[in-house]
Amino acid sequence: MKLASLKQGRDGRLVVVSSDLAWYADAGHIVPTLQAALDDWDQHEGPLRNLATDLDHEVIPRERFHERDAAAPLPRAYQWADGSAYVNHVALVRQARGAEMPETFWHDPLMYQGGSDGFLGPRDPIPLADERWGCDLEAEVVVVTGDVPQGVSRDEALASIRLIGLTNDVSLRNLIPGELAKGFGFFQSKPASAFSPVFVTPDALGDWWRDGKLHRKVMVDLNGQPFGRAEAGEDMTFDFGTLIAHAAKTRALGAGTIIGSGTVSNRDATGGPGKPIAQGGVGYSCLAEVRTVETILNGKPETPFLKAGDTVRIWAEDDRHHPIFGVIEQTVGG
Repeated sequence: MKLASLKQGRDGRLVVVSSDLAWYADAGHIVPTLQAALDDWDQHEGPLRNLATDLDHEVIPRERFHERDAAAPLPRAYQWADGSAYVNHVALVRQARGAEMPETFWHDPLMYQGGSDGFLGPRDPIPLADERWGCDLEAEVVVVTGDVPQGVSRDEALASIRLIGLTNDVSLRNLIPGELAKGFGFFQSKPASAFSPVFVTPDALGDWWRDGKLHRKVMVDLNGQPFGRAEAGEDMTFDFGTLIAHAAKTRALGAGTIIGSGTVSNRDATGGPGKPIAQGGVGYSCLAEVRTVETILNGKPETPFLKAGDTVRIWAEDDRHHPIFGVIEQTVGG
């Protein structure tokens, strides 16, 4: 089942989207918003699935689904916690700025709590007031949970996952060092994130979703050119069950909590830093990583951060090269 929110008010209007993302059916007669559906998932899941089946069989009224009309599936959420499951990415970024990486990073997940009072839609521009802030894209996988009790096990955490999608978790890299130096974490350096047009139930992904990981490539194009083709199921040190259990160690998580994987990152086949696609590698899911590799190899970064007019495109494909979650396509605003 694929769910989306069309732009309407603060919390959008819930719709069920066909498997091929071509059509939608309004779900308002069942539940008006995705958050309301998550709040009472046991009550609403069955009727929503029936609606999805009727839509795919073309036995109910339907309308064309246009991704430009979509808000983030959860236009705002009670909680957005982003992990860093691909420790390879963390190690590279810290290496570039000369910061030692503690051994515990390989055993204990990193996680921060981001702003969740307003997310960007998949085709909304990336607002950027000052290019000197170092605007970066970050292509990630996300999951949305139901209610998660405090102290859950990894397996219990996996069972709490209701939906899966993608995000462009925008970062302002040049603001990060100053904030981290204060010892209190990210705030100004993490503006609003954008999410894929649809979120998908785990069963709809079949074997692509297993062991708490999405086993598909996360595709990234920058200004129309291939930039990243990293495999989300590889080099993921912490699966989503582990990330959710980590978040719930000392507190319960409310239904509608979004958990991010952190930037998808693959090592090169030789075990070293990843290579650009043009050099036979799988590329990168953020600019910081390619700049890190350039710094390691050449002594300084060469690839610039995003500037006004740049366009970012993020998606994942099925076996027929059709987007699974729709496409995040954003242009950087001035």
